[in-house]
Amino acid sequence: MTPGPHDPPSRLRGVNLGGWLVLEKWMTPSLFTGLAATDETSWCAELGAAAGPRLRRHWDSFITRDDFAWLAAVGINALRLPLGHWVFGPPYPWHPAYGADPQPFVMGGIEVVDRAMAWAEEFGLAVLLDLHAAPGCQNGFDNGGIKDICEWHTKEEYIAHSVDVLGRLAERYRGRRGLLGIEFLNEPRWDVPTAVLKDYYRRANAAVRNWCSPAEAAVVMHDGFRSHREYLGFFQEPGFANVLFDVHRYQCFDQADKDMDIGGHLHKAGVLWRDEAGQIQRELGVSGIAGEWSLGLDLKVVSLWAEGPYNHALENLDGFQVDVANRGFGAAQLCAFEHYRGWFFWSYRTETTPSWCFRDCVERGWLPTSFR
Repeated sequence: MTPGPHDPPSRLRGVNLGGWLVLEKWMTPSLFTGLAATDETSWCAELGAAAGPRLRRHWDSFITRDDFAWLAAVGINALRLPLGHWVFGPPYPWHPAYGADPQPFVMGGIEVVDRAMAWAEEFGLAVLLDLHAAPGCQNGFDNGGIKDICEWHTKEEYIAHSVDVLGRLAERYRGRRGLLGIEFLNEPRWDVPTAVLKDYYRRANAAVRNWCSPAEAAVVMHDGFRSHREYLGFFQEPGFANVLFDVHRYQCFDQADKDMDIGGHLHKAGVLWRDEAGQIQRELGVSGIAGEWSLGLDLKVVSLWAEGPYNHALENLDGFQVDVANRGFGAAQLCAFEHYRGWFFWSYRTETTPSWCFRDCVERGWLPTSFR
């Protein structure tokens, strides 16, 4: 029997489909060649009328039915699908970054989601729909839609539109066998006030639950780059049920991580992150997921918005040692994240960064060949 709203996988072993419906320059640099654009908003604004044909070619080729088949064949059972707030098309709130065109985003993304859901159901994969880029941008990263802008939490129209999109997703995909759940917002930045974030999560939960019962879909909330203890008691409020708490774990952004040798990375992943998984879930009283992780230790390959220095644990190793280190780092993280309800590698495909590309990692032997 394939998983569905009433029988999702007990252990989620998943992959993100990043760079498909929300562009990130470091993941698909070929799309940005010759452009000043740094994110999907500036990409659409700069290209204008040419954006539509180019982006639709990307949608049709970057991830295909064959990729869903491959993922199912290696034992992956879940997918996290990042979406932009523009996925349904206009109207959506205006932002000055749009430039001359008040509606710059390419139409047709929701049909790609429809297609992805159908492929997921065909191959027995459960889909977590993830609002990855919100109006006004919730984090200032390229993955939030507008690099260097973090204004989502400053305008009610931005928050209200986000809630509306989540409700529309729940209405459209309710009862679908492939729907695992809906994530309310990817990586809201650490300086978005916790009170604002909690209020948004309550509103988002009401919008989703208006259409999808807890038996039909999970609701997923990201930690917002702050201690899980800021949410103590929150998920016990009336109305919250079938909740998953999302943490993203990387070891390439902090200088202390960059300065560690591979032994330090293995210990942090396999021991400290394992212990953290148990602590977070015990204290919050809900299950968690590691919604993003990778083998990435070299910050330079994702340095569009990250400043150097770019030292890392693999820079002085030979090819054999790099392979061994990657295998160990992957295994240590998997051992830790299996203590959650599940995990989602970031990401399935990139153009030039193998340690962030699940398929490359499997085919190079850095990750297992079977996840059954």
